[in-house]
Amino acid sequence: MTNKRKSTDQIELGKGDALLISDIQNDFLPGGSLAVLEGERIIPVLNGYIDRFSNRQLPVFATRDWHPANHCSFIRQGGPWPEHCIAGSKGAEFAADLHLPVSAYIISKGTDVEREGYSSFSNRTFKAQLDNAGVRRLFIGGLATDYCVLNTVRDALNYHFKVFLLIDAIRAVNVQKQDGENAINEMIEKGAIPITLSMIG
Repeated sequence: MTNKRKSTDQIELGKGDALLISDIQNDFLPGGSLAVLEGERIIPVLNGYIDRFSNRQLPVFATRDWHPANHCSFIRQGGPWPEHCIAGSKGAEFAADLHLPVSAYIISKGTDVEREGYSSFSNRTFKAQLDNAGVRRLFIGGLATDYCVLNTVRDALNYHFKVFLLIDAIRAVNVQKQDGENAINEMIEKGAIPITLSMIG
């Protein structure tokens, strides 16, 4: 199975393909309240993917945490995380260096006070948007490998999308040292295909 994955040399993009970029927001980057180590390093790679999809007029989706100030995930509310990505705040803005096209679909999640909202599919309109756009293959990257990317990939596979994991455009929180590696292994075992930018024709 490993050899089979490695033999995926070039992937031709076409109708039914979409790029999904998870949570490239200021609070998850250096200086942010919940910074992911080396999170900024994946932005130029993601911009490369955006170029590939935009040049072919294929849809680009960008998710963002868009939390109320009293969100259940915050330490103050008994959750595990410092306050981050509060709707309308500077920390919730997309990174200035991320070159999202004007046509990008923006998906807000974590908007419900009582629901964590790690997965992009926690936004109940997201699946319908994919279906309306005729998407069958999802190319998923962003932050963070072990939370929002992992949960989004799980859901996408459960919905029977073919999933390509942008292995060169993800970074993990790693609350435990192996969390990111374990998340990648789980995603691949469940059927996600790991690729890099150089493999897209």
